[in-house]
Amino acid sequence: MENKVFVLGSGSWGTALASVLADNQVDVLIYGRDKNEVDDINQNHRNSKYFSTNLPVNLKATNDLSQAKNYPIILTCVPSKSFESILVQLNEILENKTIFINAAKGFHPVSYKRLSEVYYQTLDIKFQGDYFALIGPSFAQEVVEKKITTINLVGKNQDISSKLQVLLSNDYFRVYRNDDLIGAEYASGLKNVIALASGTIAGLGLQDNAKASLITRGLSEITRYGLAHGGKMSTFMGLCGMGDLILTCSSFTSRNFQAGFSIGKNDSSEPFWNTNKTTVEGVNACNIIYHKAQQEKIEMPITTAVYQVLFENRKPSEAVIELMNRDLKYEIY
Repeated sequence: MENKVFVLGSGSWGTALASVLADNQVDVLIYGRDKNEVDDINQNHRNSKYFSTNLPVNLKATNDLSQAKNYPIILTCVPSKSFESILVQLNEILENKTIFINAAKGFHPVSYKRLSEVYYQTLDIKFQGDYFALIGPSFAQEVVEKKITTINLVGKNQDISSKLQVLLSNDYFRVYRNDDLIGAEYASGLKNVIALASGTIAGLGLQDNAKASLITRGLSEITRYGLAHGGKMSTFMGLCGMGDLILTCSSFTSRNFQAGFSIGKNDSSEPFWNTNKTTVEGVNACNIIYHKAQQEKIEMPITTAVYQVLFENRKPSEAVIELMNRDLKYEIY
């Protein structure tokens, strides 16, 4: 395998993963639309919009998307809402089959499909190589600072996966392999909904007992939904499931937690809707999964409560009381 990777997205996560690859002496090039970010990376070895940390001197960036055709591996770090459009652009650029690693999390905003499904339906078949998702408990800031992180590389071709595992791993970034794309993609998308709930209860003033309960029962919901759609239990108990959920539900670094905290502090989602300017993946995921769960008759009380707070103007404090007064039952997954 040729050690050349084109990273789509000069945001925090794209920069962090590109930094790992550069540390591993991989020929890596970041694509970004923002000329200031690209110039900062090339001239100052920084991406000051996101980090104060210096980047590897061998890490380069470009505004020229057409450079993607020169790289046998593409790593995508764009918001889920932009995933389809970047694939459409690649259809006009690529010349050969390409190994594709997707580090975006979430679902298509209109079709509600998982991102691997969007990939296979959108990218021209003549360019489709092996597809992988890179998912797990990881904040970009800690990766750039070379803090120990473990993550999953999820895909079917285990020969290629083993080679990519070596390409990405080092003494601070350890990659495990997994072959359950369905479970991993649902786990990574749904955990953002539970993170919104976790931030909300923190904003309401609830503490560690409530957080532990929420994470545990949130994992139950994620697992129930994922198993119903063909995911594997082991995935939900691993880094893609439990690991990512614990991280995202426990830190203000998470945008979803931050958004939830604001909603809880105001006991209303209205100020969030009026002021938010960032991508909060859990909002779209909640809208998608709530409606699908209703259609499929899958019980998801936390997701339902988050949906009511976000889209039906329900007070979070009222939603919490209703959750606590649901019928008593035996704990099951």
